[in-house]
Amino acid sequence: MKQKQSVWQAVKFTLFSISAGVIQIGLFAILEIFIKDYWIPYLISLCASILWNFTLNRRYTFKSAANIPAAMAKVFGFYLVFTPLSTYLGDLAESHGVNDFLILAITMICNFVLEFLFCKFVVYRGKENTLKK
Repeated sequence: MKQKQSVWQAVKFTLFSISAGVIQIGLFAILEIFIKDYWIPYLISLCASILWNFTLNRRYTFKSAANIPAAMAKVFGFYLVFTPLSTYLGDLAESHGVNDFLILAITMICNFVLEFLFCKFVVYRGKENTLKK
């Protein structure tokens, strides 16, 4: 039963991450029209995506009543490491001629996998399915 629940969580996390990805790619594409540096559109679109994904996954994937500021602080901690690293590597790749959208896609896949694991085993550990309906 627990394994089935974990698989269902992964499916929901994937679907919500896809919706966050659509937001990130759409906003990135719009901002890229006006701002030619990779890192500015990336950071703005990433922040919008994070807020969307956090809100939906806390409520529907992990069904957690965990303290929202504490959970958000943990996610913020994750992004304190992920964001500078991915921004630097993305900017480096772009300066070597790699397509911006290819960089974005690879970064988003890494973000998806790492964030799921971080949320499951750090942010909501022991606090899943505690949200009252």
